[in-house]
Amino acid sequence: MRRIYTICLSFLSLAGSITAQDIHYSQFFNSPLNLNPSLSGMFTGDYRFAANARSQWASVTIPYSTFSLSADAQNPLGTKNLGVGFLFNHDQAGDSHFKTTQINFSGSYIKSLDRDSTLIVSAGITAGITFRTLAYDPLRFDSQYDGFQYNSSLPTNESFQRDSRVYPNFNVGGSVLKNRGKREYILAGISLNNIQKPKQSFFNTSQITLDRKINIHGEGAITLADQWDVIPSINIQFQGKYAEIVPGATGRYVLKDEKGVYRAVNFGGWYRFKDAFYLLGGFEMDKMKVAISYDINLSDLIPASQKRGAFELGFIYIIDNYNPKRIMHRVCPNYL
Repeated sequence: MRRIYTICLSFLSLAGSITAQDIHYSQFFNSPLNLNPSLSGMFTGDYRFAANARSQWASVTIPYSTFSLSADAQNPLGTKNLGVGFLFNHDQAGDSHFKTTQINFSGSYIKSLDRDSTLIVSAGITAGITFRTLAYDPLRFDSQYDGFQYNSSLPTNESFQRDSRVYPNFNVGGSVLKNRGKREYILAGISLNNIQKPKQSFFNTSQITLDRKINIHGEGAITLADQWDVIPSINIQFQGKYAEIVPGATGRYVLKDEKGVYRAVNFGGWYRFKDAFYLLGGFEMDKMKVAISYDINLSDLIPASQKRGAFELGFIYIIDNYNPKRIMHRVCPNYL
């Protein structure tokens, strides 16, 4: 009985924290448009596509699942210093099938501060819309227990005012990129999310809002040897009374790096303070990057989760069109 009480208490504590947070991934570096709108179009290539999927708490309740798709481009239609992006997020949590669906559009202004394009700054904005719904039918309430067992025919004695909510999204951000060599760089950024603090209550009260979120992130690549790189990264989030700090690093072993051919394998680990430790493995092939990670739960939910956390998949693919330079020349006549 004491163990059951501990599990319930821990799960309620977790649920309380989730209601105050946005969608986010352990592989934050593989979901650039969720990380910062200024990263729209900030890559080497023409078009970038990303997909992310996460499933967690399967050992505790109905799995919490999150899925994202994004696409962004730089200098679309021949424009200069412009990045644009599209982001779709879908999240479902718990017995009530609490669903969050987001459709976001982002734009950024990207500027090189030197002739060699080694120092680049960017500022961006996201505008979109969020749909949230939940279902009351799968839920069970105290009044539906007849003293011996659960009876679905008994009234819930609850007054439900709504089962959905729609609100706009507005986020802003900035970032700076320093390219130090072929495989070395430093990237840092900051973003502010939920600028308007949208209403969240399903009881039509204006006092419950989604807190603004400040996101600070940094990443760099350092070449240790001909085939070895280390990529340290950190993500820090503040939202309401909650804070999340995630430092870690990826090791990269380059198998082949020749003209038009690139192969590398990745492995790494990160620690989410007071919550989880997670491991990552993946590979890179030309313009494609795939990674899978697993969270080991270290929070108060251990009695229920048995340290089992979340599986997460990250995928990025970049299209880089080759546009050969057209050389105009004049044919000189031959003289005999």
